[in-house]
Amino acid sequence: MDQHAQGDRPVHEEGLPEVRAARSHGVIEPEHGATAPVPTEESAPATARRSSLVLPIIAAVAFGCYTIWMNHHNGSSGGQSALLGLIAAVVTGALGVTLVHFQSTMLTETRALAYGALFGASMGWLYSLGGTTPSVLKSVIWGLVMFTVMFIVSLYVFRTHRVREPHGLHRPRRPHAARHHGPHGAH
Repeated sequence: MDQHAQGDRPVHEEGLPEVRAARSHGVIEPEHGATAPVPTEESAPATARRSSLVLPIIAAVAFGCYTIWMNHHNGSSGGQSALLGLIAAVVTGALGVTLVHFQSTMLTETRALAYGALFGASMGWLYSLGGTTPSVLKSVIWGLVMFTVMFIVSLYVFRTHRVREPHGLHRPRRPHAARHHGPHGAH
């Protein structure tokens, strides 16, 4: 009979029962949650979450301040510039925080597209605030150029720093046979 069906556990030399992950693997892998970390006063995920929110908030405040300066420098009143800067900071901040929150669930290419889209749209909109009254076409072209630059840079950074990504290596390679035949073997 199977020793696991009866509830018997193998005993080590010290007389303690051997604990096995899922009773079949024989190895406890901490990255799969088999061992619980020792609770601390402040958990690491809460600290990481807070620190990941700092950069988009700082970027949004800087973007809002630059919008205020640019709009006021081009002849708008202080109140109108402040309102436009506040709206710019809130919108880009909300989009940036949302992007940072969900980036660990995105594919590398999708994440690079999202960062490029946010940056390109922001820079295109700032270009439209320019004092020489640029056309919509010039603003769109500038936004597309900035989108392309940010997409290439972020894709490069994400691909070369995969170990430091929140989810590690995104798509590990499978053996050649498993790729073509699927889970049920050859057909």
